[in-house]
Amino acid sequence: MSTGTRGPRDGTAAGPGADPARAAEPTVKCLVWDLDDTLWDGVVLEGDAPEPFPAAVRAVRALDRRGVLHAVASRGEYAVAAAHLAAHGLDTLFIVLEVGWGAKSGAVERIAAELDIGLDTVAFIDNDAVERAEVAAALPDVRCYRAHEAELLTSYAEFTPEFVTDESARRRHLYRTERRRKAAEAEHTGPPAAFLASLDLVLTVRRATGADLARAHELTVRTHQLNTTGRTFGPDELRRLCEDPGHEVLVAGLTDRFGSYGTIGLAVTSLRDDATVLELLLMSCRVLSRGVGAVLIDHIVARSLAAGRRPVAEFVPTGVNRQMLVTLRFGGFAVVEDVGDRVTLAIDPNDPPPARNHPVRVVTP
Repeated sequence: MSTGTRGPRDGTAAGPGADPARAAEPTVKCLVWDLDDTLWDGVVLEGDAPEPFPAAVRAVRALDRRGVLHAVASRGEYAVAAAHLAAHGLDTLFIVLEVGWGAKSGAVERIAAELDIGLDTVAFIDNDAVERAEVAAALPDVRCYRAHEAELLTSYAEFTPEFVTDESARRRHLYRTERRRKAAEAEHTGPPAAFLASLDLVLTVRRATGADLARAHELTVRTHQLNTTGRTFGPDELRRLCEDPGHEVLVAGLTDRFGSYGTIGLAVTSLRDDATVLELLLMSCRVLSRGVGAVLIDHIVARSLAAGRRPVAEFVPTGVNRQMLVTLRFGGFAVVEDVGDRVTLAIDPNDPPPARNHPVRVVTP
């Protein structure tokens, strides 16, 4: 049994007794599997009718619950491999299948591109040392594992996300839904605005509850580009803010005709006598093209004005979030103070911005 240390071409695991530096690397978002003699015991094209290794299947299911995606890069015939996965009830657990006769490094690279994730968040498992060496040489950021390590993967730090939420267990379904959206968008021949209108986008905005805190915390840590201040809040701090009558914590979820995007937005506001101060607004980059940030801003502004408070927003430049400043400005916020490392913006209640049309309907349960 492996102790978690791999060969020099494979790298070093963050498992027991391994190099601590490995634990600092990004958590694996997708594990790419070879099939023959790795996921199952034999070669399907040779008529073995191989049974899946129980330890491998346990690893697939356990990592799936943590939000780690699974894909296939294997040699053989696509239809035969897909049918064998389906025959054992495993087909829905793998989000991308690359089965053919080309270099596996090419297959791994295509998988990362299709999922829009970095190669440093991809891992590869194969029983063949030559195949692992080929992937490691061509894609040095991809971490490679031997087939018999499958039963140990759940104990490795790189396969243990800091955040395991209810949404983690649905990540595979969210990605499958997103692939259907992208396929429909690619087939659309009209203007982009017409496609957005056809999606029937619905943004649900509500006060956060205890069940939302883990996901809300995850968003503050993982969302950088579409983030007004870069502030992070731990679950306990978010809970205190939720209970504080002087603050409001809102979470936003998005759906369309294809299904759910999950919880994609968070807003933390300070409620003062004469102002609503937006201390943090963030949106998942997955919905960047949907313009949902502007919708949420307009919703918060309208609520603030209806309550007789002046809408105020804080912005802290981080080097990657300038788009959020632009979004605030287009939402009618004007700069009232700029001290370099912090900008304060506000809307004049006596001269509110005109209502904007969005292809998104807002629901407030």
